[in-house]
This record gives sequence, C-alpha cells and structure tokens, in this order.
Amino acid sequence: MIEIAIGAIIVALIFDFVNGFNDSANSVATVIGTRVLKPIQAVSLSAIANFVGPFVFGVAVAATIAKGIVDPNDVTVYMIIGGLSGAIAWSSLCTYFGLPISNSHSLVGGVIGAGIAGLGFEKLVYGGLTKIFAGIVISPIGGIVIGFLLTGLIITIFAKKKPSTVNKTFGRLQIISSAWFALTHGANDGQKTMGIIVLILFSSGLISELEMPLWVIFAAATAMALGTFLGGYKVIKTLGVKVAKLKPYQGFAAETGGGIMLAAFAYLGIPVSTTHAITGTIMGAGAARRKRAVRWKVGKQIVIAWIITIPGSAGLGMLATFLIDLFV
Repeated sequence: MIEIAIGAIIVALIFDFVNGFNDSANSVATVIGTRVLKPIQAVSLSAIANFVGPFVFGVAVAATIAKGIVDPNDVTVYMIIGGLSGAIAWSSLCTYFGLPISNSHSLVGGVIGAGIAGLGFEKLVYGGLTKIFAGIVISPIGGIVIGFLLTGLIITIFAKKKPSTVNKTFGRLQIISSAWFALTHGANDGQKTMGIIVLILFSSGLISELEMPLWVIFAAATAMALGTFLGGYKVIKTLGVKVAKLKPYQGFAAETGGGIMLAAFAYLGIPVSTTHAITGTIMGAGAARRKRAVRWKVGKQIVIAWIITIPGSAGLGMLATFLIDLFV
C-alpha cells in the first residue's frame, strides 16, 4: 500500500506541475502583454511568488479539497489516482489547444468522476461542492466588476496626467501587482494538490487525521513553481493579447483586483479558479476604457471551455477509475 500511495503522490505532483504550467499565464500574461517584463523575467518572478504563496495564506483551501468533494472516510487511493488521471488528461488537452481553462475545476471534476465511479452519488459532499460552485459563479463576475472599478478609479485620478507618465508609473507598479497575483495564485491553486496528497495519506492509513505535514506544502509548492517557470506560452498569448490589449495601468488593475479576490477566497477556504479571476479582471479592465477594447468572441470561447471543464474532467476521471478497477 505504501508503494501505491507514493505512486499516487507522484501523480498528484505531476498534476501540480501541469497546473503551474497552464496557470503560469494567469499571473504573467498582462505584464508580458503590456511589455513591462520579458517572458523569462515574468515567469521567474511568478515562479518564486507561487512557491511562497502557500506558506503565507495557510491551508484552508487544502482542507476543502480533502474533505469537501467526496467523503474522505470512503475514498481509496485508486480512486484518487483515477481522478487525478482525468484531471491531468483534461488540463493537458486544453493547454495544448491554448485554452485557459481552470485546472482547479479539472481537479474537482476528476475527483467527482472518480467518486461517482467508485462510491456513487450518495458519497459526494454536497455542502463542500456548493461552496466550490459558488466560487465558480462569483469569481468571473466579481473579476469583471473589480477590474472595471479599479481601472475606472485610476482613469479618474490620473485623467490630467500625461499618458507617458501614467504608463511609466504603472509599468513599474505592475511588477508588484504581477508578483501579488502570483502570490495569491500559489495560495489558492497551490493548496489544491496539498489537499489531494493529504487525502492519499489518510486513505492509505499513513496518517490518522486530515492534517497538513510541512513536507507536503514544500513538495506541492515546488512542483507548481517549476511548472510556472516552464510556462504555457500559448495560454499566455491568449490572456495577454487576444482577450484585450491592455495599457500598464489596466494590467495593474487586473492583477491587483484578481489578487484581492484570490486572497479573500483563500482565507475563506474556497478553491476558486485563478483563470476565472484574472480573465474576468482583464475583461473588466479592458471594458473600462472602451467596450470594444475587449475581444468578446475570445471571451465567449473561454467561457465555453469553463462550462465543459467539470463534466469533461469528471467523465475522464470516471473512465480512468473504471479502467483501474479492471486491473486491481
């Protein structure tokens, strides 16, 4: 059983790496799109901040993942491997096609699918799922609102300043806002794999309570940081350029607003999508300048990807779990 648990933990860390690889775009897209930093500079900054994030904001999100999707007392290691396999397959597929989908919801969907395949619908924790689905709705809408309001506030305050002065000022500030968003990204997304690893340890009998060992935080943070550094440049292009062409002050507003939302959700233990948050704030920041600045067609494609993520990854998680059961 120990060997199987180690294998499952390795699979979980692979997912964390893929998560960082895809979601690297979330924290660096705008700072690259506004040409404040070169890609290598941006992803390096993001990787460091992603690593630090989980150590700063606690592990409330990890607890929700471990306890709030499927009853932890009935979960098996094989089910977790099945769920992770579905999540990795879905996230990798979307990254290949440049779709900035939610790796968080891929993970949730994969675990839901594995839980249904192994235990049935009655073992799903509907209270926890309600919290997760509330985050799905609030995150993009709240992102649009806060991005719009922050950008509007900046436009009002600096209306009489020269554009060159404003761009120079916020070009420097955007380095800070990019690091802030990466920090909160690590705090939210970084914890999700930690919750899965704790669930693996608990279901294998290696720990008696759903508690968070320090080495789990370190391992998950490292895997995400490495994935972030290598980055998914197709997704960076989609978020940084295709959704809306931003000025530095808009990029600052998008990153700052997205980070505020993620910090609040991390504190509340709600595992939301960083992709939802930053795409929403980018749209809001773009629309505050003028509605036509946002390429709403690209936004529509992204929304469709969001809608199909949980069902898609759940289906793959169910399939993987059924296949594993054939050989166990």
